[in-house]
Amino acid sequence: MSDGRRHRYAAYFAPQVESAWWEAGSRWLGRCAASERTWPLPAIAEVPMELLQRLTAAPRRYGWHATLAAPFVLRQQFGEQELRAGMQALCRTLEPFDMPALEVALLDDFLALVPARPNASLRATADACVTALHAFAEPLPPSELQRRRAAGLTPEEDALLLRWGYPFVMDRFRFHMSLTGSLRDVEPGIVAALQAAARQHFAPLLASTAPLRFEAVSLFAEPSPGTDFVCLAQMELGR
Repeated sequence: MSDGRRHRYAAYFAPQVESAWWEAGSRWLGRCAASERTWPLPAIAEVPMELLQRLTAAPRRYGWHATLAAPFVLRQQFGEQELRAGMQALCRTLEPFDMPALEVALLDDFLALVPARPNASLRATADACVTALHAFAEPLPPSELQRRRAAGLTPEEDALLLRWGYPFVMDRFRFHMSLTGSLRDVEPGIVAALQAAARQHFAPLLASTAPLRFEAVSLFAEPSPGTDFVCLAQMELGR
């Protein structure tokens, strides 16, 4: 493609690149999705490094973020510049806001930073991203529908999957910044050690009186199938 089309795109929340929040999350995962710089993972006495590498592999590939519009293949009639323009138009209609306090928690079977309480601005912003960007996404192929359904979706989630291409949107949306992949088969002691280490790693930010600001929607891309996602742009809200 003349515009340098990537394999898949996604709209994420991510802290401002080079901010303390961005660096803390990127260092926990061992990779910066903006510069593609890498670091050694934090040392956790109770967790062998090889195991830690494996348990953080999935969020490391996707980069430090919270999903707003899940990864999608761009429709053939659109190029990347049109997607960027559409995202910028969306962001001009949204206003920045302070995030609620975050905490390290076990969400289903993985660790994540999640809001300590519900927040209407988060839900409204995520809904706007899903609805505004849906026209840019190719419909999911049958193989991807089958893969998603194999996880055991509720009837509501299946309907959302068919309508929006992702089951965890609208009423099923839960803001989260993933710290690990699945811990389903991991010993409870390892899970507890990971949770304690994550709380310690993010403690200065979680205890700060200065809230994390939601002031941009970030465009991420997967350059080719199976490669690491990269942050292409952060588009400020209200501009």
